Amino acid sequence: MDTEMTSQSNRSVPELFSDAIGQLAKLVEIEFELARAELSAKASLAGQAATMIGAGAIILIPAMVLLLFALASALIRAGLPDPLAYLVTGVGAALISGGLIWIGLSRLSADALKPTVTLEQVERDKLAAREILR
Repeated sequence: MDTEMTSQSNRSVPELFSDAIGQLAKLVEIEFELARAELSAKASLAGQAATMIGAGAIILIPAMVLLLFALASALIRAGLPDPLAYLVTGVGAALISGGLIWIGLSRLSADALKPTVTLEQVERDKLAAREILR
């Protein structure tokens, strides 16, 4: 064990520099793996947001049908209970679909999809690399 310690303490500056560069390369490789994992998680979040948008769009279709049905019924009957009931139902469905679409779009914001963990780690690594090269 003493010979291992002695051989490491007698290493030349170029050897130490080469080891530091090798460690830095390994660190960058690990950062890319972290970025890939984080971006995969963000893509999953985007998929969930797209699902919410799709659900909103699916609910919007019958809402539009109900609104049109209410309008046609109102015109035919000149407006009392049945058309009013259809109108309230159509407006309610439209509000629900609008809410789902809004939630989905908010989950697709640039801040929600930014790989913040990776960016913070890269910043820390830059500082560590500067310390190594001093």
